[in-house]
Amino acid sequence: MSDLRLATLGPLLTADAPAKAAATLALPTDLPVDTDTVIPAPHGIPGRPARPQLVEHIRLKPPSMRTPAGIAALVHSIAHIELNAIDLALDICWRFPGMPEAFYRDWLRIAQEEATHFTLLRDHLLTLGSDYGDFDAHNALWDMAERTKHDLLARIALVPRTLEARGLDASPAVRAKLVGAGDHAAGAILDIILRDEIGHVAAGNRWYRFLCEQRELDPIATYAELATRHQAPRLRAPFNLEARRAAGFDDAELAALTAP
Repeated sequence: MSDLRLATLGPLLTADAPAKAAATLALPTDLPVDTDTVIPAPHGIPGRPARPQLVEHIRLKPPSMRTPAGIAALVHSIAHIELNAIDLALDICWRFPGMPEAFYRDWLRIAQEEATHFTLLRDHLLTLGSDYGDFDAHNALWDMAERTKHDLLARIALVPRTLEARGLDASPAVRAKLVGAGDHAAGAILDIILRDEIGHVAAGNRWYRFLCEQRELDPIATYAELATRHQAPRLRAPFNLEARRAAGFDDAELAALTAP
């Protein structure tokens, strides 16, 4: 491996989920970065295992949290999000040339943190008598990647700054649900994930503003236009304002978020 951007294609194309996470963690962080080369898209992005079965979000009907299966299903759903997050971070590295070297190193770091999250959750699932792939899942995260694959600004606006930021909002309630069901180990893993995800959203904010400044665009108006054009999910309260502030959303953005 002589280039960081090319190297990310290896784990991105890997189908087996634990192997994808392991290959991502094994990527050397000191590889040189060819920032300008346009890399032809290979077939098979992203590599995916045969299971879980991917269904529409509205068809997912998890078991009751009063049952061990319900706890495992919720942990599985978070693991699935983290697996998708690995692919999203790897994909942004190879797909979009012309950014500063620090951009690609940021997203490799993020991919490796997502791989750590997936591994922690998958290992915990095994202690619950389940494994990744045992429950159905949805493809909403990668659907947004497909809709934004031709525009880096849209990708950053609508993946880290929208979908991952929604994870900041959801984290306290999901953690409370798991701990309330007696799964304190999962709650501890979610604490790690929330800490790291604040940094991931912060990277999204930083590079979104970089691109808006470069293109002489207003960040708030541009975000609204991109969200409409690419059919981003509507953001609904409650919002984790503390975590969003820590991730770099400013007062004007938070005001727009909470405006009627």
